[in-house]
Amino acid sequence: MTGAPSPEAVVPVAAIPPSSLRRVIFASSLGTLFEWYDFYLYGSLAVFFGDLFFPPGNERAVLLASLATFGAGFGVRPLGALVFGRIGDLIGRKYTFLVTILTMGLSTALIGFLPTYASIGMLAPVILVALRLVQGLALGGEYGGAATYVAEHVPDDKRGYYTSFIQTTATLGFFASLGAIGACRHFFGAHDFKAWGWRVPFLASFGLLAVSLYIRLRMRESPLFAKLKVEGRVSKNPLKESFGNRRNLKYVLLALFGATAGQGVVWYTGQFYALTFLQKPLNLDWRLAYLLVAVALALGTPLFIVFGRLSDRIGRKRIMLAGMALAALTYFPIFIAIKALANPGMAPAVTSLPLRNMAGIVALLFLQMTYVTMVYGPIAAFLVELFPTSIRYTSMSLPYHLGNGWFGGFLPLIATAVTTSAWSKATFGDGAIYTGLFYPVAVCVMTLIVGGLFIRETKDHKIDTPIH
Repeated sequence: MTGAPSPEAVVPVAAIPPSSLRRVIFASSLGTLFEWYDFYLYGSLAVFFGDLFFPPGNERAVLLASLATFGAGFGVRPLGALVFGRIGDLIGRKYTFLVTILTMGLSTALIGFLPTYASIGMLAPVILVALRLVQGLALGGEYGGAATYVAEHVPDDKRGYYTSFIQTTATLGFFASLGAIGACRHFFGAHDFKAWGWRVPFLASFGLLAVSLYIRLRMRESPLFAKLKVEGRVSKNPLKESFGNRRNLKYVLLALFGATAGQGVVWYTGQFYALTFLQKPLNLDWRLAYLLVAVALALGTPLFIVFGRLSDRIGRKRIMLAGMALAALTYFPIFIAIKALANPGMAPAVTSLPLRNMAGIVALLFLQMTYVTMVYGPIAAFLVELFPTSIRYTSMSLPYHLGNGWFGGFLPLIATAVTTSAWSKATFGDGAIYTGLFYPVAVCVMTLIVGGLFIRETKDHKIDTPIH
């Protein structure tokens, strides 16, 4: 879009009918869900991909290389936040996340065409890492755009509720990736899936991309950003105003160390690391591990909406910090109990469990999902309320993707490296498998201290006015 919209094109938030709000939320959420699906396909196959794209010979090195490639996508997410956040604050929210979804969809689909290490040698992991970096850049611009776009359409007193639908998309995308991979592994069989069937979920991104583009092309610009354009108040330099302004930089740092860092490690511990833990070191068959995690995700996902809506009543801060506190206090007992139910004798392979044990594991995974929904459900509303409209996309995207992309995204790699290290095994013996949990617990404690002492509640802030 070029030029300023006419005053008639700017619809006040209060005048937007509920049916239009539902379309805004559906369109934003569906596109974001597809992006998370694309991004997490690799994560769901990280253990499996080690044998396809990396030099064989050292099982631990292959696993760590595969997880490092998974983490590479997270490493560049803050850069994507800066690039696309700046564009979003200069040009608009709608057109920016059209670009992000196109970039994500194409890079994901190309992974489906990628030759393996057996075919092209070291070029295979190089190309794979490059595509993961492109995915990370795209996702760095997607979330901030979607959350900002929805938040700038909805009433102030229902922002937690409406933006919580965006928060479900990360888990639903992860859930969808598990479902697609599980279905392909089941229908193609182990041999065909490893030979070529793993490509199908990636190639499906072409269809998802077409649907997403069609829906998003029909969307209008957010009313608050359109109003800025009419009034000539669009930021001339979003990066400078976001990070060169001392007051705004303080809010960026508080958002990172007092909210998103802890939120990121809780999210990835409760979902990705739990899945990795079940498969390695507990040696559960992938079908069983996927089933247990999928059931817990399905049960827990509605709680994003519950805690988002609750945050409109009692505030964002206390819910998020309570989730982090509970996680820090209970992670070790939860994972110890999971081992006792899943594989107490550390058998080399577990293909079935008694129904009672499965129910117990699902309950423990669901408990972790509850923590995830507590910290993640209200955080979009919290972040958009911290920053002014003119630089909101840039300012909120960076701390979100540093917290989730760096503190959270590298968690599976860091935790696995710690648990498999010689130091850990020599120091803790059989308890070494739990040592990876020291990392998320420490980050949660840090976030509790910073958030508890220095962050004020934001729920009553009107986002079209400066925060004080």
